[in-house]
Amino acid sequence: MSLRLSTVILPYRRWSEGGRSTWTRAEQLGFHAAYTYDHLSWRTFRDGPWFGAVPTLAAAAGVTETLRLGTLVTSPNFRHPVTLAKELISLDDISGGRITLGIGAGGTGFDATALLNSSHEPWSPRERADRFAEFVPLLDRLLTEDAVTQEGRFYSADEARNIPGCVQRPRLPFAVAATGPRGLKLAARYGQAWVTTGDPKLYETGTPEQSVEALRGQVGKLSEACAAAGRDVAELDKVLLTGFTPDRSRPLRSVDAFVDFAGRHRELGFTEIVIHWPIPDSDFAADEKVFEEIAMEGLAQLG
Repeated sequence: MSLRLSTVILPYRRWSEGGRSTWTRAEQLGFHAAYTYDHLSWRTFRDGPWFGAVPTLAAAAGVTETLRLGTLVTSPNFRHPVTLAKELISLDDISGGRITLGIGAGGTGFDATALLNSSHEPWSPRERADRFAEFVPLLDRLLTEDAVTQEGRFYSADEARNIPGCVQRPRLPFAVAATGPRGLKLAARYGQAWVTTGDPKLYETGTPEQSVEALRGQVGKLSEACAAAGRDVAELDKVLLTGFTPDRSRPLRSVDAFVDFAGRHRELGFTEIVIHWPIPDSDFAADEKVFEEIAMEGLAQLG
């Protein structure tokens, strides 16, 4: 089974101070895709520079030619399907059909509260799942139909026009991040790819072996969701966003460490591994020389 290697470039650098050169270097290194987080701010980066995903991807599209581009991930936390669809169609056009939308239900971080006033509580897990279940089908329609009218509990559209639609037909691909039954159902029905970061309960105290078994279980549940939807699970790419399993940054310590990690996860059925571009003095710190060696040699050594 073939395996692709991609990267995530966090949008914390000014375009003129390393932002542009990072994206162009990602293409030179031969990555399949370069993604970015779609947040208003994120964790330890909250009090520092952090730029918007959509304009960053538009700029990246202008300085690259073959590299796929996308989000890992966009969520309903501060997005609406109508406005997001317009931006995605524009990105797909600017990039010549190189955009993938990574999309998930969202979490409880800063994005969940930035648009709320003090009298409102963040959405509960159930409400996030309810919104996601409405968000994805409406976005699918908005990206495939010229005009959409739909009244929902959370999201509505009134003759929303999206002409000429995506360059990629019938629309740009969705990479649906999900581990629960409702999210996996959406991935099985609407996804061209499925995304996971592993089991978060294992991050602090679990072992790499336990993580592999947890991921094996997630892949099995995806297969069940696809079977229930009448779809072959082999049709979906299976994407592992690294950095959130008990392995943490160990796969980036050497080419051999990466090859071992990638091989174990390829055996589970993963078709794409995503590694974070090194950021000094952060959870994603790594030796840039080793990182580039992995990008250029890792998959070849995997065989």
